[in-house]
Amino acid sequence: MTSDHQEMLGQQTIKQRTTGQQTTEQRTTEQQAIAYLQTSQAVRDRCQQIFERCQANELEHFSCDLSKLDIVADFVVDTTRQLYPNFDVPFHSRWRHFDAGGVSRLAPLNRAILASPSLVSLAQGEKVESMARSHLDLAIISVLLDAGAGPQWTYHDTVTHQTLSRSEGLAIASLRAFEQGIFSSNADFPYQVDAIALQNLTEVDLATVFQVNNDNPLVGLSGRLTLLHQLGQTLTTQPEQFGHILARPGNLLDYWRKTYGDQMDAGILLTEILQRLGTIWPGRVAIAQTSLGDVWPHPTLPNDSLGANLVPFHKLSQWLTYSLVEPLTTAGIKVVNLDALTGLAEYRNGGLCVDLGLLVPKHTEVTSKAHLPSSPVVVEWRALTVMMLDKIGDRVRYRLNKTPEELPLIKVLEGGTWAAG
Repeated sequence: MTSDHQEMLGQQTIKQRTTGQQTTEQRTTEQQAIAYLQTSQAVRDRCQQIFERCQANELEHFSCDLSKLDIVADFVVDTTRQLYPNFDVPFHSRWRHFDAGGVSRLAPLNRAILASPSLVSLAQGEKVESMARSHLDLAIISVLLDAGAGPQWTYHDTVTHQTLSRSEGLAIASLRAFEQGIFSSNADFPYQVDAIALQNLTEVDLATVFQVNNDNPLVGLSGRLTLLHQLGQTLTTQPEQFGHILARPGNLLDYWRKTYGDQMDAGILLTEILQRLGTIWPGRVAIAQTSLGDVWPHPTLPNDSLGANLVPFHKLSQWLTYSLVEPLTTAGIKVVNLDALTGLAEYRNGGLCVDLGLLVPKHTEVTSKAHLPSSPVVVEWRALTVMMLDKIGDRVRYRLNKTPEELPLIKVLEGGTWAAG
């Protein structure tokens, strides 16, 4: 199967655009297609279409054995019970990784932020908002750096003397870099991410952050640097959203409060992320020169209208959206309708479905060969994973006699499918 770094740093570009002189109707069609594909509803709709083809035995690479749903649900419930005996499950987000290895690293960070000389004279409400901006900065930079690290890389946390790998290791590495002010151009306030610092980062800087050397290689190091440079550039091109004086991701707090007040729909939050940060992603599928990000074609879908054959996943953007819920809540902005978002089409959730027989490869090459993110094999696997996560969530809630409000999908994932996977 493909790894997450391929998904995030993939190279293939597919253009879907009209050429020649365009009419107003054509431009409208393009904008409507782009707007739709930047929604969580489009993720569910298109994944449902793939699932329907699976049920009709029209897929080449996977089938579904829904008789295994109870087995998977039981396994997820048992995993959740071990981790959270009272089923008081937190949200699935990047914030859980910062406490990897059972160590609370956020409390010291928060104390350091609040003790910063630039904050001590502020009123309590202003301090809370400033900390929330720092948390938004940290969540965004950490999630963007959260691509597959490869099997050889590890990170040694010199503060706790723990050695971590994979997503958890990347989280702690980004946290320590944030604390040291690597992403800030203001020596007096290291706890921020800003465009100036991002655009001045070098590959040596990033290698130091991740402790990369010949014996500890990190997959996609140069791609991560490119992503951060493009983030820095994107911040400067949207002053209304990211700030006129100092462009930083955390300034989205002020823009969103001004635009949406004290409540945001989770689906709208995802679309905002896709629109604000869409230009940072490598070129892939594009409509009217707009790169769509984590969106891929599948040959069984009709190609009779613009974008109709495309399956959006927005895995990293949804992971980021989940990870912004807590900082926004801290700032007094409530994120509602969390189940508008989907489960994450990534290897732990998808692997769980394959390992327990819910998703069944139709031939040996599905698992014996590597596949590009754009391949029908991977698109099928990811689309079916999204649909299975909805079904697993429903079955888990039924077993625990919980409502979607009591146990939303964001908690089923954390409890949950991601941990079990």
